[in-house]
Order: sequence, then structure tokens, then C-alpha cells
Amino acid sequence: MPSEDYAQERWSLEELFPELDSKEIEDAIKDLEAQIADFEELRDRLSADMAPAAFVEGLDKYDQMVRSISRIGAYGQMKFTENTQDQAAQAFQARANQLGAEMDNRTMFFKLWWKGLEDEEAERLLESTGDYRYWLEALRLQKPHTLSEPEEKIINIKDVNGPAALVTLYDSITNRYTFPLDVNGEIKELTRGELMVHVKSPEAEVRAAAYQSLFKVYEKDVPILGQIYQYRARDWSSENVRLREYSSPIAVRNLSNDLPGDLIDLMLDICKANAPLYQRYFRLKARWVGMEKLRRYDVYAPVGKTEKSYSFAEAAEIVLESLNKFDPKVAKLARKLFDEHHIDSEVRAGKMTGGYCLTVEPNLTPWVMQNFQGRPEDVATMAHELGHAIHSLLAADHSALTQSSSLPLAETASMFSEMLLIDELLERDPDPEVQRDLLFRQMDGTYATIQRQAFFAMFEKTAFELIEGGASVDDLTAAYWENLEAQFGDSLELNEEFRYEWSMIPHFLHYPFYVYAYAFGQLLVLSLYKQFREEGDSFKPRYLEILSAGGSESPVRILKRAGIDVRSPDFWNGGFQVVEMALKQLEAMPVEA
Repeated sequence: MPSEDYAQERWSLEELFPELDSKEIEDAIKDLEAQIADFEELRDRLSADMAPAAFVEGLDKYDQMVRSISRIGAYGQMKFTENTQDQAAQAFQARANQLGAEMDNRTMFFKLWWKGLEDEEAERLLESTGDYRYWLEALRLQKPHTLSEPEEKIINIKDVNGPAALVTLYDSITNRYTFPLDVNGEIKELTRGELMVHVKSPEAEVRAAAYQSLFKVYEKDVPILGQIYQYRARDWSSENVRLREYSSPIAVRNLSNDLPGDLIDLMLDICKANAPLYQRYFRLKARWVGMEKLRRYDVYAPVGKTEKSYSFAEAAEIVLESLNKFDPKVAKLARKLFDEHHIDSEVRAGKMTGGYCLTVEPNLTPWVMQNFQGRPEDVATMAHELGHAIHSLLAADHSALTQSSSLPLAETASMFSEMLLIDELLERDPDPEVQRDLLFRQMDGTYATIQRQAFFAMFEKTAFELIEGGASVDDLTAAYWENLEAQFGDSLELNEEFRYEWSMIPHFLHYPFYVYAYAFGQLLVLSLYKQFREEGDSFKPRYLEILSAGGSESPVRILKRAGIDVRSPDFWNGGFQVVEMALKQLEAMPVEA
């Protein structure tokens, strides 16, 4: 089917199940329960000297269970996505989640046994595991930090009533917030999501008012939110540093990402050293928006005056052509999602907002959800989510346990596809205004995903040290202000309210030290993109090799095999050189404030 024939539609889920109340779903659930019961019989046969063939047979059964629960869970998730008000979909999604939790509990014995083996015993069995090998190796990374089974059970109970309860409490407090804002002469009570649209308003007063409304609400509760964060951080450190004997609070996340700590330190140091690059950008942006100096309120101020709009068919054609120019094989994979009706792009009442790509299992083409409204950012979302799908399809030769890449590499194909899209759009439209708008959008995007996230991670490291030393909430606020000063220098006016921004970053509570992966992923892609621009066709097989590896090896090994040394400062600085190239293009344009 040619791209011009692609139209917005609701996805087809028939490859999974016909309907929520279908007999096929009930049969699949019964089949999964039988698989779990069958796997449980392995418990008595597990031993350090078991036959490798019997061990692999057990892994095959586990892999099949993962595929089965993934199909059931994915169907529930996508039916809920179609209409978040559908009570039947809500109930089925809850049922699928419960099934997944039950499967985890009933099969936990296998992972605990595996982590408990001596190294020589494990190595003997590993030799015959083929594609499962890295999944098994990754489990054993936790071995030095795994406690006895009774202790682990106590921690599980503690987590439900301790840190999980703290996170729920934080969410309950902050989710009830509404923010008053004057919208076209009428005071409206907005959710945070609705409010944040206005921080990108073309009107300086509206941007300031939106942020002021945001902080006015949060500031009242900073003493409470700060205490919740302190307890969350203390619990994290007590469990992981004192009990599990990790070397530092961030080491927990590094191990789960299978990245060495010194590599993360190197990347964060390079981000800090490149702070002047974005400071230069903010000074330039001030001139474009007609200000002597930006305020922190104005970081995301729009410069663009062009209102470019695309039909769905046009967007599909542009994205597919950008991929085709890179490699026809990649474009062919992306086309599968259109041809198999695996994209839900309609805007409908009740449909979930945002966008995602869902990989179910290796034998199925992934599904993509977005709400396409014809804006340039919708075209970028299409490229981004199709990039995720390409990544999964290239890695579909792996098992269900090793198809999906680890977090640090998870955004490689999606962000790289966005870079290819920008190239295609710049090439297609010589209009200086369009070129300018694309470059400003690229600069804003890399700031948000690299620099902002890297400085968040630096603050987390400082905050944990301060909390360990008995620091107060006011001390954390002061430390965050110092972090902002280091990030922005004198490139803009730091509005006082932003000292409380740390209290409104949910990731700090939900997933400590998670945010550096965003910076890692974006900087990695920019560095890869620089190599592509320098090497041309010879780069492509190496890039495709990275994607085809999926999650079958550690991130460092996957990249090393593709000839990339992530321990080299030059590699990471290469990413910032791409940012500087975009900045120089903007600096060369005559300012039209």
C-alpha cells in the first residue's frame, strides 16, 4: 500500500484476541495457569548438577509463559488505551496485572535458586543456554546484593507498606492539585498537564503566570513533600547501601542498567563541562524572542511563527522516506505497522493521551499508539514510536527474555529516527523560517532530554549525601538552587520560585537515579549520528547490529561489538558537537525578534 493511501484509523487487535469477553481470552488464561503449574514442578528438579538439557527445557517453558502473559497483558493495556472510561477494559487490565503478579510470585523460586548457585556451577549450565545467556547473567549480577529468602520476604512486605506507600502518598497529594490560570480572560482551574501547555505560550506574561501558579501550589506543601522524599531516600540507602552492601545509592541503578559507575560519572562530568553550550543557546534565544535576557520562565518560549500542518498520509510518507534514505530494510519494517493496521492514530473521546510503542513478543509486529493532529510534533512522535518498533523487529530473532533492549539503549532507534526525520524536513523545505523552527525545536529537545536530566541526576547524588548527613528540607532547597546556578550561569534570570522545583519531579520518588538514562540515551544517539554523518554507508551495518542485539548482551558489550568505545570522552563530546552544529546554524541566521 503506498504511503498516500494510509489514513488515520483504530488499530486491529485481532491477532491477540477477538473481544474482551471472548472464549479465546478465557482459554488463554487457563492455558497460562497450566503453564505456571507445569513450571512449578521444576522446583524439585532444580540442582547444581542437573543436566544442561533439562535446564534449557525449563528456560523454554519460562520464555513461553512470558509470551503468554505478555499477550494477555498487552491486550488489556491496549483496550484500556482505546477508551480509558471503558469499565470492562479497566477490569480486564486489573485482572491481567493480577495474573502477572501471581506468575511472578509462583515462579520466584527459579530466580532465587539461580542467583544462589556458586559461580562454577552457574557457568557449567550457562554454556548451553544460547540466547538466554545474558538474561541469566544479568540475574546473577544481583547475587552479591541478594539476601536470604526470609529476609527478602520481609523486605517485600516492607516495600509495600514503606516506600510504595510513600510514593502513593506523594502521588495522592500532588494529583489532587489544580492550578488557577487566566485563559482568555477567564480564570480556569487546570491540571498540571493542562497548565504546562501554557509555559510554551508565545506571551511572556502567560508563561510567567503559568509557572507562578504551579509553584504557588507546590510551595505550600514543600515541607511535607520534602519529608516524604527524605524518608524515601533514607529507605533506599538503608536497604541498598547498609543491608545489600551496594557501594552508593546510585550504584543500585547502575547495576540494574548494567553500566559501570565510572562510565556514568564520565557522562555526567561531560554534561557539566558542556553547560556553557546551552548557556550560549539561551542568550541567543533571548534575542529571538525580543528579550534582553531570558527568565527561567522563558526556556521553552516558542520562536517559531510558522504554523506548519501535515495530513496523516503526508506524515507517513515523510517518515517512511526518511527511513528509506537511511536503509530500505528499515523503512520496510516500519511499513509493516501500517500494512498490518497496528497503529492507532485517531483522536477520540476517552482515548489515552500521548503515545507509545508496545512490543508484545518476538512473533508479533509491535503496536503503536499516538494522537495524530497534524502538528510537527505529531510527525516527530510518529518517527519516534516507529523507531521503537523497528528496534523490536530487528531484534525479533531473540527470545522473549532478550528481545527488548535494556533502558540505556531503549531510546536508540526512536531518537535516531527523529534525527533522520529532521534531516528529511530540512532537505524538503528550504524556507528559512521552517529551517529555523526545526533547529530551535531540536535545541529545546536536546536541552530537555540531556542537560536538564543530567543536572537532575547530579542533584539526586547531592541530595542523598545531604539526607544521609541529616540535612533539612531547606538544605535540599538550597542545594537545588546551587544546581540551577551551575546549570544556567548568568545566561538567564533565575526566578526565585524554581528553588522548589525539585519537590515536583515525580521520578525522584518513583525511580531514584532513573533520569540519567534519558541523558545517556539522547547523547548516545547524537554521538552515533555524528559517526553516521562522518562515515556514511559504512556506519549503517554497525548501527543495525546495535538494534539487532536487542537485550541479548550488556549495553557496553553491544556498543563495543559495533566499534563504539563509550569509555572515551571523545565519543560523548561528539554528541555535544552535533548540538553545537545546530546552534551555529542558528547563530548564523539574522535575528527576527
